[in-house]
Amino acid sequence: MSKVKVRIINQSNNPLPEYVTEGSAGMDLRANLESPVTIRPMERLLIPTGLFIELPLEYEAQVRPRSGLAIKHGLTCLNSPGTIDADYRGELKVVLINLSNEEHTIMHGDRIAQMVVHKVEKVKWKTVKKISATTRGEGGFGHTGKI
Repeated sequence: MSKVKVRIINQSNNPLPEYVTEGSAGMDLRANLESPVTIRPMERLLIPTGLFIELPLEYEAQVRPRSGLAIKHGLTCLNSPGTIDADYRGELKVVLINLSNEEHTIMHGDRIAQMVVHKVEKVKWKTVKKISATTRGEGGFGHTGKI
């Protein structure tokens, strides 16, 4: 398996994001905080990571929720997945929202999200008068009636 090289600056004292298991798709992002922050129910906060990356031009990174935070504490990423474009050079930050009924305190070094890096295909539009028909057609948003 080939691995794409991504340049990174780590201005935190947290370890670099890494794959925890051989089959992991995402790497955990950690909070880079000077002091703990408490997120109240239905509140959203922008949490810094101290990380700056330089993705190759044909790649993107997606920031996604961590399932453990979601099920145990009701914390999730508000703009999920959040896209980090190849030409972005600012600090990686995570938009967290607390969907629970209880406050939750985030500490420096807490794993707050996961990041997945993907190759991106660009499209070239071809304007036409008609597109092909399918059995599904225009059906969407629960059109099958199955849950």
